[in-house]
Amino acid sequence: MNVLRTALLLAKKDILSELKTKQILVTQIIFAGLVIVVFSFAFDPSSNMTKAVIPGIIWVIIVFAGILGLNRSFISEQRNDTIQGLLVAPMEAASIFLGKFIANLIMILIVEIVSIPFLFLLFDFKMLGSIPYFILVIFVGSFGFVSIGTFLAALAANSKSSEMLLPLLLFPITSPILIGVTQATRIILSDMSKLSSALAWTQMVTSYDVIFFVVCLLLIDYVLEV
Repeated sequence: MNVLRTALLLAKKDILSELKTKQILVTQIIFAGLVIVVFSFAFDPSSNMTKAVIPGIIWVIIVFAGILGLNRSFISEQRNDTIQGLLVAPMEAASIFLGKFIANLIMILIVEIVSIPFLFLLFDFKMLGSIPYFILVIFVGSFGFVSIGTFLAALAANSKSSEMLLPLLLFPITSPILIGVTQATRIILSDMSKLSSALAWTQMVTSYDVIFFVVCLLLIDYVLEV
């Protein structure tokens, strides 16, 4: 209980700090908007073939906007040795990981809430599937991507080339998540007759999320003290 309470306090600190500076969140939203506009020029929004790439565009936005936030989540703590202060404080390393994870997840969810409706509007896309299932898939995919990304951001933070190292580590490990949620998103947006297949993909991704989330919690103590 103390671990969760401390994690929520750290997440609140990061969110309030971001609301004051607006450095990461605004950058993520601007990046997402630019990606959508570029794709709208590259593909004809009225074409049926274009509708087929929308699930991929959604996850391109989430992944690359997410990396912008993940890169800075621990690098910002390196300034003035703030991370050392957190490590010597009477709290567990798991609290630091959970706090960063919650803050990163909230920010990427905000980006999704802003960017996905804008994408649908710009491409005049009418969703044929279930909105609750769509939200579930987006959340499950974001949860796994952010949890692994937060852990790897902590691992790469001490590297001089952390901004290059994080994507190199992140993409191979999260590829099963991205493949699964892209397939599930495609089915839910276009063909609800195959809902059982979408649920199977979602269950696979959920299992992957749980396994890696537990592994990250177990290993974060070692990673932060290296």
